[in-house]
Amino acid sequence: MATNITLQKVDKYRWRIPKNSMKGMRVDGLIYANEKLLNQAKSDEAIQQVANVAHLPGIVKHSLAMPDLHWGYGFVIGGVAATDPKADGVVSPGGIGYDINCGVRLVRTNLDISQLKGKTKNLVAKLFENVPCGVGSKGKIQLSVQEEKQMLEKGAQWSIEREYGHPHDLQYTEASGYLHNANAAAASKRALERGKNQLGTLGSGNHFLEVQVVDKIFYREAADAMGLNVGNICVMIHTGSRGFGYQICDEHVKSWINVSERYGINLPDKQLASAPLNSPEGRDYVTAMACSANYAWNNRQCIMHLVRQTFTNFFDTSEGELGLELVYDVAHNIGKFEKHKVDGKERELFIHRKGATRAFPAGHPEIPHKYQKVGQPVLIPGDMGTASYVLVGNPGAMEETWGTTCHGAGRVLSRRKAVELTKGRSIKEDLEKQGIYVRAEGRRTLQEEVPEAYKDVDEVVRVVDEAGLSRRVARLRPIGVVKG
Repeated sequence: MATNITLQKVDKYRWRIPKNSMKGMRVDGLIYANEKLLNQAKSDEAIQQVANVAHLPGIVKHSLAMPDLHWGYGFVIGGVAATDPKADGVVSPGGIGYDINCGVRLVRTNLDISQLKGKTKNLVAKLFENVPCGVGSKGKIQLSVQEEKQMLEKGAQWSIEREYGHPHDLQYTEASGYLHNANAAAASKRALERGKNQLGTLGSGNHFLEVQVVDKIFYREAADAMGLNVGNICVMIHTGSRGFGYQICDEHVKSWINVSERYGINLPDKQLASAPLNSPEGRDYVTAMACSANYAWNNRQCIMHLVRQTFTNFFDTSEGELGLELVYDVAHNIGKFEKHKVDGKERELFIHRKGATRAFPAGHPEIPHKYQKVGQPVLIPGDMGTASYVLVGNPGAMEETWGTTCHGAGRVLSRRKAVELTKGRSIKEDLEKQGIYVRAEGRRTLQEEVPEAYKDVDEVVRVVDEAGLSRRVARLRPIGVVKG
């Protein structure tokens, strides 16, 4: 950790970086963590990055970091920042990341764990066969350039119109699976080329499709609203905008260093390259980023359609009989215009969420009717051998973090170190001994994503629960995993 960064303990779960810690900081930094997680964050440049983000023009209130924070490109992963368009606020592609709208979708079923006895391995094999995965994988949905542009601008409605799901799926998708400011004209030819054959594919890295079982309920009323009971089988889909979103981010971060200079924006890290939200460059990025977000929502919608088909064929029964219903879909890397109260007055702000999840509380108008009394579902994935969590947003998140909470466990080992650590081990066999069946496109992916490479997700979730940002609803453990 950089020596010029001072941390002040606010309480058990909050740590302040005063804005006088670095010249040019416009606001304080605020980190949510317990001492163990904070010490893990000190092993890389994460804390320095929280301070760096506090230099952004137009930043409001704090530069924020969730308990799963770790080093990222420009912004810390687990970072949140709001900027005000009316106060020269900027947008920074590094504050959203390369995997635009990487997110998580949870599908519940009527199946009980006992009904999968002796069948899990074969079910995972069928899912692996039907859902393309791996680096550069191509999907079964082939698009013309014109069809791809329509998909980018329509959002997940495009998938519904083609019967890759049901109209009510949109109710349970963040923003109804649609950012309205998407403009396909802002997407480069190369981005369109990379995206047109990847719809309905998982990709690689930390992305996955998991068959899970609910093993603990913390908040009965919310679990009932979501149709979750101990022993229930669920499916979690974790992926994003594939090569399309990566290309959009890459093109902007490479060209924007000069853009920042042109607007007189001086920042401590070139990876924070930014442009005013109201500038031509800023508007161009926001519309291209919105296309990527819409791509990702369509991608997860199409994968869910393939999952539903696989389950109905495997169990030789109807979708209705299996109860294959979407609980919710949330984005983990996204930038959105949202209305929030600042000093008692409502203002429209641009919220950067990078490795962070929207967590609106009960009563918020954007929450589906059946969740109005409990809050927006929040989906926190583990990785292969670790639990995943369902939470709901709390009022504290709206008051402190622009309605945001953590997004996962957060890495403690680089992919290279994880591979070194697991040399000579069979991760697949290790997991099967725990009753977790894994199918993966490549052996290296399993080594890179080994559970030891991540922080303790139980600990991360406990922090946001006890800090009042979001409330635990249910824990889900994996029994079958598909990886790229």
